[in-house]
Amino acid sequence: MAKHTDVLLLANAMMGQFISGVATRIFIVSLPTIATALNADILSVSWALIAYQLAGISLSVVFGRLGDIHGRYAIYGAGFVVMTVSSGLCGLAPGVGWLIVFRLVQGVGAAMIASAARVLAMEALPEGAEGRANGFMTMSYHGGLLLGPPLGGLVIDLLSWRWIFFLLVPIGVAGTVLTIARARGRRAAPVERPAAVDYVGAAMLVVLTVMLTLVVDRRSAEAIGAGRTSILLAAFALGLAGFVTHELRVANPIVNLGLFRIRMFAFSVLSLLAFATTSSILTFLLPFYIQDVLHRSPSFMGLLFLSAPILTISLAVLAGHLTDRVGPRIPATIGLSVVMASFAIGVGLKVDSHWALPALLLACTGIGQGFFNTPNQTAIIGSVPRAYRGFATGLVQMMFGLGSLLGISLGGALLTQMFRRYSGIPDATPSAAMPAAFVAAMNATYAVCFGVMLLALVASLLRGGRRIEAADR
Repeated sequence: MAKHTDVLLLANAMMGQFISGVATRIFIVSLPTIATALNADILSVSWALIAYQLAGISLSVVFGRLGDIHGRYAIYGAGFVVMTVSSGLCGLAPGVGWLIVFRLVQGVGAAMIASAARVLAMEALPEGAEGRANGFMTMSYHGGLLLGPPLGGLVIDLLSWRWIFFLLVPIGVAGTVLTIARARGRRAAPVERPAAVDYVGAAMLVVLTVMLTLVVDRRSAEAIGAGRTSILLAAFALGLAGFVTHELRVANPIVNLGLFRIRMFAFSVLSLLAFATTSSILTFLLPFYIQDVLHRSPSFMGLLFLSAPILTISLAVLAGHLTDRVGPRIPATIGLSVVMASFAIGVGLKVDSHWALPALLLACTGIGQGFFNTPNQTAIIGSVPRAYRGFATGLVQMMFGLGSLLGISLGGALLTQMFRRYSGIPDATPSAAMPAAFVAAMNATYAVCFGVMLLALVASLLRGGRRIEAADR
C-alpha cells in the first residue's frame, strides 16, 4: 500500500474503469444502425454483444489470478493494448462475422483491465483508505455507463457507427501511456507469488462459466444452437464436480475454495449475487411499464433513467469514506434497504400510476447502488489475502455479469408465469395489450425480488461489523 496517494496510479485505475463502462454501454445504442449498415439481422449483430459478455464473465477471474501471480501491471497494461487494437479493428470490420470476432477480443481486453483496476486503486491510496479507493472506481465505472449511450448516439448521428469504436482508441492509448509511465516509476507493492499457475483449472473455469451463461441466458444458448436447458444443467453439474475435485487436489488452485471460509468474503459475495440479479430484473421490466403502460415517450423515459447513475456516482465516494470509518456492514446494509424500498414501490405500481412513482423507484435504486456497491466490493477484495486480491476483483466482475444474465432470464420467466396466471390464458406471452394482467404480473415479480433482497440484507448483516482486514492465508 502507498504511504501517500499515488495520483498517477489512481488516475490510471480510474481510466480503466471508465473505458470499461463506456465500452459496455456505447455499443448497445448502435445495434440497429450496425445491423442495417452491415446488411445483417438483429440476431447476428447481437452475437457481437454476447461475445463481449462471454469473454468478460468467463475470463475475469482467470486474469485476476494471473495478475496475482505474474504481476498486475503486465495484465493491466496488456488489457489496454488489446482493448485499443480491438476497438480500432471493430471500427474497420467489413462484415458482421469479423465484428463478432473483434468484439470477442475486445471483451478479453476489458476482462484484463477489470481484473486489476480496483486492486491498483487500493494500492494507490494509503492503508485504511480502501473504501475511498473503491468509491473512485464505482464513480468512474458508472460515469462511463452514464456517458456511453448519449455519446454513442451523438457519434452515430454526426459521424457513423464505426466511430463509436474509433472513439475508444484514444482513451485506450491514454490508459496505455499512463500504465507505462507508472510502471517506470516505483513499482507496486510485491505480492506473494505461488510457484505455478493452475492452467487446467483455469481452462475448466472458463468452460464452466460459458456453460452457466448458456444455462441462464437462453438467447446465448439459442444463438449457438445449444440443446435443452436440462442437458446443459446436467453437464454443468458434472463439470462443476470435476472442477471442485481438481481444485482441492492442486497445490496452487485458480480458485482457492478456502477463501470462502472467510466470513466477510463469503457473505459479501452472496449479497452481490442477489443484488445484481434483482437489480437486473428491475431495470429489465420497468421500461416496458413506463413506455407501454404509462405511454411515456422513449426520450422522457431516458431522462428518468438518468437519475439512478447520477445518484450512484454522487454517493460512491461518500460510501467509501463511511466504509473506511465504520466498516462495510452499515453503508452496504443502508444501500440494500433503500433498494428494497424501490421494490416495495414496484409492488404498488398500478395501471394509472403517476410517472413520479417509477421516477422515485429509480432514484431509490441509484441511492441504494451508491451506498451498496463501494462497501461491498471493498469487503470482497479487502478481506482476502493480498496475494488473492486480483482473484477477488475478477470474482466481482463475474458475479455482476452472471447476476445480470440471471436477472434477465429469471425476470422473463417469472413475468411470463405470472402473466399467464392473471390473464387466465395458459400460453399467453406478456404484453401491455392487457395492461391489468401485465402490471399485476410485474408487481408479483417485484415481490419475489423483494424476498431475494431480504436474503441479501441478511447476508450483509452476517458479514460482520468490524473494519476490513486482509486474511493471513
